[in-house]
Amino acid sequence: MTSHQRQRLILIGCTAGALMLAIGLTVLALRENINLFFSPSQVQAGEAPAGVFRVGGMVVPGSLKPGPDLRLTFRVTDFAEEVTIDYRGLLPDLFGEGEGVVAEGRWRDGRFTATRVLAKHDENYMPAEVKEALKASGAGYGDGN
Repeated sequence: MTSHQRQRLILIGCTAGALMLAIGLTVLALRENINLFFSPSQVQAGEAPAGVFRVGGMVVPGSLKPGPDLRLTFRVTDFAEEVTIDYRGLLPDLFGEGEGVVAEGRWRDGRFTATRVLAKHDENYMPAEVKEALKASGAGYGDGN
C-alpha cells in the first residue's frame, strides 16, 4: 500500500467517523426534544413516560378551580378517564370548560403539573391528537367530524 492510498484510507475513515458522530448527536437531540401525547386513559394506566409529555382531552365542565398567584386546577377527560392538571400562569384566550385542550408537563404524585396549556378552536376545530384520543376511548366523540 502506497502512502497516497494510506492517506486516502485515513481520510475516508475520519470522514465516516465524523459523519456517524454527527448523526448520533442529532438523533440524541431529537429524542430528548420529542414531546409525546397521551390521553387521560393512557396516563391513568401508567403508559406515560416519567419525563415531559403532553396530555389532552376535553376540560371537564365545573372543574376549573382558580387559586392564588395565577395557580389553577382543572380536570381533562377522554370520556373514559380523567386527569387533574395543576397549572400556574395565564391560560390561552380560547381555553374553556367543555373545550379541547393539550397540556405539556410532568406526572407527579397522581397529578399532572403543566408548564404549558395549549387551546385553539372554533366551532368545528379540535386538536387532532385530542380528537383521535377521544375516538379511541370509545366515547363516540368525533364520529363524522
